[in-house]
Amino acid sequence: MRKSLLRQLFAVYSSVCLTTLGAGVVAAEPAFPPAFPPDQNQLPRLPSEPQLYDLLPILPPDRDLWYNDPPDLADYQPGQIVRTREVQTRLLGIPFPVYTKQILFRTNDVHDNPIVTATSVLVPGIPWQGSPRPVLSFQEAIDSTDSACNPSYTLQAGTMKETALAQYWLAQGFALNVPDFDGKFNTFNTYDEGKMVLDSLRALKNDPALGLADSGIALYGYSGGGSGSLRAAELRAGYAPDVRLLGTAIGGTPGDLVELARYATVRQPGLTGTSSFTMWLGLASFAKEYPEIFRVDELLTPEGQAIVADLRNRCVYTAALTGAYRPISEYYQPGKSLENSPEILRVLAENSLGKHVPDTPILWWHGMWDELIPPSAVLPTIESYWERGADLRFYTVPVPEHIVNAVTGWIPAVAWTSAVLRGLAPGPKFNAAFQPLPPGFPGS
Repeated sequence: MRKSLLRQLFAVYSSVCLTTLGAGVVAAEPAFPPAFPPDQNQLPRLPSEPQLYDLLPILPPDRDLWYNDPPDLADYQPGQIVRTREVQTRLLGIPFPVYTKQILFRTNDVHDNPIVTATSVLVPGIPWQGSPRPVLSFQEAIDSTDSACNPSYTLQAGTMKETALAQYWLAQGFALNVPDFDGKFNTFNTYDEGKMVLDSLRALKNDPALGLADSGIALYGYSGGGSGSLRAAELRAGYAPDVRLLGTAIGGTPGDLVELARYATVRQPGLTGTSSFTMWLGLASFAKEYPEIFRVDELLTPEGQAIVADLRNRCVYTAALTGAYRPISEYYQPGKSLENSPEILRVLAENSLGKHVPDTPILWWHGMWDELIPPSAVLPTIESYWERGADLRFYTVPVPEHIVNAVTGWIPAVAWTSAVLRGLAPGPKFNAAFQPLPPGFPGS
């Protein structure tokens, strides 16, 4: 009887499949992807993460008084503690067994105005003997425009997307520093990211209860997290020589923002079309810090302005497909373009990596093909570092795709940072860059 039932189910399944296949052939549309009307975005508008977070019992930063500026902020020194608190770290909503202390501290924005931002210091219950407990400063790829996307909040909510990667440093007994390095107003890819990382490390050193004042420190970050990490490494000697930095491991990080903007404003085929997200997000962010230069109302059509306004309150989860089928250049006002906006190009160049050569060891990797950050926006910065004598270890990973390379390079990054935190040598310098794809290949 069981065999008879199975034969009947198989017959029904086969009939459905054949019927569906036949219907698909008859009803197939000749044009794909569809052409989107010029007066709408290319995808349905999703709920934003802050709207979802309103359902949680944890106040988001814009409604949490703990994040407020002190009245005498200008009197604080960079890295000086404003206030602290102990919180519960969660992974997918489940409490994670690690001590977590959050520090609100003074730092500087890209114009050197005093601001406050937060960092979260995670200390495992594993004893550390023989030296001060080392610290791995983990710069998450925040890549967002709302304060509810910052790790000081997502660590509590259990939605920090890179928590699973961070645990392998905790398991070795290292402390983790996880800063809100885009500030509480969430700017993106500007040099104040490096200041905020360095001042977060000063802040944890300034808290005597943590016992980390003499700790050696390594930096880690991928993509947008790598930008914050490398900016900190570049600025350390001049801005925060008191921070004892042993090494920096990064990957998937844009070097030349002008080249990246040019790439992201051109219609790209297939998966590379998601590169438009970097320019949309960059415009929403830069317009906060440079409103007199990034004039969204003058640069974009009303439809483009609506997309930027929508992006100002989104995390990377729901923002990442913005522009997947339509780049930002298709929303320019008549006569407007990136190339005839010299002030925009100037600001992008000023905030590109390579302004300073880090004085500490670097491990840097990048995929041979990357739909978001093409190697063409990275390798010239690598060559500049190399020619100027940087203590650099760079290699091209022979596998494609941005997210795949986040995991591919993470394994050697954990091994290398763990070694330098234990006092081992960073190893010889090398520059193993190569471009196996033909010139002009999308994502190269």
